[in-house]
Amino acid sequence: MKAEESGFEITQQQGAWVIRMWWPTGPITGGPQRVTIEKTDDAPARDVARGISTTVLRRLDLAGAVKMAEERAPQGRQVMQELVEAMDLAGGTAHHLLEQEGVSDAYLAVLASIYLTVSDTGAAAPVPWLAKRIGRSPETIKGHLKQARRDGYLTTMAGKAGGELTDKAKAVLDSRITAEPDK
Repeated sequence: MKAEESGFEITQQQGAWVIRMWWPTGPITGGPQRVTIEKTDDAPARDVARGISTTVLRRLDLAGAVKMAEERAPQGRQVMQELVEAMDLAGGTAHHLLEQEGVSDAYLAVLASIYLTVSDTGAAAPVPWLAKRIGRSPETIKGHLKQARRDGYLTTMAGKAGGELTDKAKAVLDSRITAEPDK
């Protein structure tokens, strides 16, 4: 692990092998981001010589490790709750923009930004989540996301949710923030 990375490990032992699973500090949104398998200090030479078997891998209790990680990271639950609340507010903003301006540059940039944030949390279904908060069908939101990609606000990631917010989207978001009067 690099010195600048902060997080924690869950360790399991399977026979002659110790398995270390690492999560970064923050909300636990799924499995570990790093898994290392090394021989134990007292591992029999014959077991080490045969290498890591599929049996060792099958016996890995990933679900148990995720549960332990969630229990060890109560601050992660708080961070996740705050993120959900912020994303609910952002969904309301997208809904408001769509109602007031239609499928505008600002709406597409905000939609792309929210979509990426939800995708980055590891949410299994970001489009239905967005559809519920924006008050449109998932098919409509998919169409809006396609338009956001086509219009240059969001890059494509083949085969999975996500992408990157483009400079064009960032410029639209920045202009909206600086255009808002101080309250």
